[in-house]
Amino acid sequence: MAERTKFILDEKDLPTAWYNIQPDLPEPLPPYRHPATKEPTRLPPPLFVEEIDNQEHNTKDQWIEIPEEVMNVYRSWRPTTLFRAHRLEKKLDTPAKIFYKYEGTSQAGSHKPNTAVAQAYYNKKAGIKRLTTETGAGQWGSALSLGCNFFDIELKVYMVKVSFEQKPYRRILMKAWGANCIPSPSQDTKIGRKILEDDPECPGSLGIAIGEACEEAFANDDTRYSLGSVLNHVLLHNTINGLETKKLMTEYADAYPDIIVGCVGGGSNAAGMFLPFVKDKIDGSKPDLRIICAEPTSCPTLTKGPLTWDYGDVAGMAPITFMNTLGHNFIPPPVHAGGLRYHGMAPIISHLLKLGFVEAAAVPQLETFEAGITFARTEGILSAPETTHALRVGINEALKCRETGEAKTILIAHSGHGHFDLSAYDAYLSDKLDNYEYPEGKVKEALDHLPSIG
Repeated sequence: MAERTKFILDEKDLPTAWYNIQPDLPEPLPPYRHPATKEPTRLPPPLFVEEIDNQEHNTKDQWIEIPEEVMNVYRSWRPTTLFRAHRLEKKLDTPAKIFYKYEGTSQAGSHKPNTAVAQAYYNKKAGIKRLTTETGAGQWGSALSLGCNFFDIELKVYMVKVSFEQKPYRRILMKAWGANCIPSPSQDTKIGRKILEDDPECPGSLGIAIGEACEEAFANDDTRYSLGSVLNHVLLHNTINGLETKKLMTEYADAYPDIIVGCVGGGSNAAGMFLPFVKDKIDGSKPDLRIICAEPTSCPTLTKGPLTWDYGDVAGMAPITFMNTLGHNFIPPPVHAGGLRYHGMAPIISHLLKLGFVEAAAVPQLETFEAGITFARTEGILSAPETTHALRVGINEALKCRETGEAKTILIAHSGHGHFDLSAYDAYLSDKLDNYEYPEGKVKEALDHLPSIG
């Protein structure tokens, strides 16, 4: 019998609690700082409901129970499937074993509903009627639209303008689920109007869109804000994927990864996969496990950005966070991986990088699309441009195994499909895409505006 290709959990074996890494960290995370006073603070109460704030700062409970109302929605697409990439291995002529966990089967087509559903539930439970958020490529905006639809909450999405124009079907999907999606920077906020006054052609950035969404949430008592990456509670909710994967790898595939690769913009996808595994590095049971965070060379937050204090948004309204950053004023080039165009990184990932538990690799746009095409022609899945960064690094590691003869086990976090990114693939296949190099001058200028923390 041929070696098995797919590994699937039964619904009854779904994890019933999220894994919280904070109690297991050898050093605690530095606390957030208030954007005005610079003093240590929790998340601003006007932005988040109490339960989400409690999860964000929970350093005692290793496991957070998943509410049954959230589990009921999770079961509509979870658990997702772990695949062995036999055809890709053959194409690469590598002795490596390549696995990928495919999150593209959610209704929104990515991993993002893992936290969107949870956040919509907690806001509904707290009596909130309306949410605001930002979105880059549109994956988060569509996922939160889905979650708000399930729990009957009004949603306004500020979508980074370059992605709003590049990916019209994502905003149509949001509208179909009942959300209002507008391009950012917009005329709806003081922040947006000021930026458009200075630069009418501004392509937007996640930092700008976050600022606009926060401004609206602060200004309306009936509104709260929701973030799809970076923050601790977001990474927490996504660990359901890593917990499923760990069970499938060890109990069904009889394997344990030597290398885990995930793409990072803010960090939710990669961390959701690797946090249950990094626990084994922290406790010393798997010291040789390598965890690689893949990012664009045009927005190399982990590979080029210093670990320091910075705002989470352009306007300086969000809490000041200790993270790897390119500067909150930095506007990345308009690469098609819109979900990876964020100036900062999740504090948990930045912390783990500092402690040596994870590493990072930056890859250029053309090489990522090349990897995406290779994957599509072997495994049959057209991947999101964000995901192709992880595929590129995973393929590179498999090719190294071909040179060394090592049969390493490589696990790729496949964050979602690219069905709404066909125009980007068309541009690549028509030789109309370019690489964007590290904009050192613009980053240096942005880093000159970091907040001063004593």
